[in-house]
Amino acid sequence: MDQKKIGFLIKKIRLDNNLTQKEFADKYNVSFQAVSKWERGFNLPDVAILKQIADDFHLDVNELLDGTIKNDDNHKKNNNKKKKILIIIGIIVIISLIVFVTIKLVKKEDFQFKTLSSNCSNFDITGSIAYNSNKSYIYITDIKYCGTVDNTKYQSILCTLYDEHGNIKTELGKYDYQDKDIITLEDFLKNIEFKIDYFSKSCKYYQDNSIYLEIIATDLEDKTIYYKIPLGMNDCK
Repeated sequence: MDQKKIGFLIKKIRLDNNLTQKEFADKYNVSFQAVSKWERGFNLPDVAILKQIADDFHLDVNELLDGTIKNDDNHKKNNNKKKKILIIIGIIVIISLIVFVTIKLVKKEDFQFKTLSSNCSNFDITGSIAYNSNKSYIYITDIKYCGTVDNTKYQSILCTLYDEHGNIKTELGKYDYQDKDIITLEDFLKNIEFKIDYFSKSCKYYQDNSIYLEIIATDLEDKTIYYKIPLGMNDCK
């Protein structure tokens, strides 16, 4: 998945509909800075927002995630050229080709969307899963610590996203903070985003709490805290 292509497409959609970045941002309850980052390919909207953009502007979600939209003008020109050639062969051949192309175009499957959320009272997490039979994406874009006040300065923090089924534990992504500057847990979490592509192909694979975040933080006295944060999801059909 190419973030820059998706960003360029979002910008094209906005400009084609005569919307400023602020007007577009207000439409989806985000800041215009967020829209700017989307359009420059530095970040991506939440999956739920991507779906809403597709619905609002009558687009195919598959095309939006791939960063391309069919060019109707070029498509018509190519069809006209093909028709001129195919007339020589005959009407039957022309009809057969049109039917074949139509079947290919309508076979695309729509994406299904599920919401991820934390089952741990100390953390507020927003995430999504988007999938069809061919592609699957996991996005976690907002992680907030909401437990007791923690002003501790940490010298190192490791945040890892895992998927666990039975005895099989798979690392999906991680952020490892090792810096000369100390940091609080709250400030560390502000900069974390997980974007996992092609994680699984079937909703039946997903289970509540099989996906979880693990946080290990070490303070200046070499004391370590550990959090395991299971992620639940709404029902998959």
